[in-house]
Amino acid sequence: MTQRVLTGITTTGTPHLGNYVGAIRPAIAASRTPDVESFLFLADYHALIKCDDPSRIERSRQQLAATWLAAGLDPERVTFYRQSDIPEIPELTWLLTCVTAKGQMNRAHAYKASVDVNVAAGEDADAGINMGLYCYPILMAADILMFNAHQVPVGRDQIQHIEMARDVAQRFNHLYGGGREFFVLPEAAIEPDMALLPGLDGRKMSKSYDNVIPLFEGGAKALKEAIARIVTDSKLPGEPKEPEGAHLVTLFDAFATPEQAAAFRTELRAGLAWGEAKQRLFELIDGQLAPMRARYETLMAQPAELEAILLAGAA
Repeated sequence: MTQRVLTGITTTGTPHLGNYVGAIRPAIAASRTPDVESFLFLADYHALIKCDDPSRIERSRQQLAATWLAAGLDPERVTFYRQSDIPEIPELTWLLTCVTAKGQMNRAHAYKASVDVNVAAGEDADAGINMGLYCYPILMAADILMFNAHQVPVGRDQIQHIEMARDVAQRFNHLYGGGREFFVLPEAAIEPDMALLPGLDGRKMSKSYDNVIPLFEGGAKALKEAIARIVTDSKLPGEPKEPEGAHLVTLFDAFATPEQAAAFRTELRAGLAWGEAKQRLFELIDGQLAPMRARYETLMAQPAELEAILLAGAA
């Protein structure tokens, strides 16, 4: 039986190395699996919850579309589209809203977290909270149920939203299905060993920590400069270095073959200088990203080609 898998990407930022290793690379690999029908969309309606700058959202849509295509996404195998090009999604959102209990939305993690922050600050519980944030799980349910996706790859923090989508689908099926399963009940696909790359300071790579390594933006120069800023211990050249636990080594492992990873550890224990180790890391990563970066730059220079691909996916 063909499994339909759906993934959305919020259009509010520029992809970094952590996004590539943790989400882009595995999703593209999974899309090539036989008996899998993949849907991948740019979640620009979701972006409106946090961003009211149209130019930023438009720029991010372009960068994200170019990134996924440059990284190997095949639009002939994957239905690749913009959320805002499918007017039936907000229409379905309203239909689902009408069968969703307010109490269920009150329990949504993102809404509760915002309320907790307000209460802790002595503010009104709903200060600064818009209905987009409050109803976010219903729009997400519409994204999934619209295409009767069987699986939705998500992080553990998103499991609740998939459970809510299942609840809403069951309620809709009961009320309007006439004895048939109108909507498929989706399942959360959790990657237990999903790679979380460390950033420059060893914490999870995140724009909020300002510790990211760019994927394509800024070219090889920006990549090299970021790698040069990776924090290491104070061991001098010639002194043995313990590779286990070193986040520079974790980054190397994400791009290396097992043989390359083992040789790198051996050299570090033999006294390889951190500066030379960073150069090796740059060469390894850039060797894989350079062809993709060239394709990315070509696509960014040809927005009409990107537009045609996305509109074909919408159609």
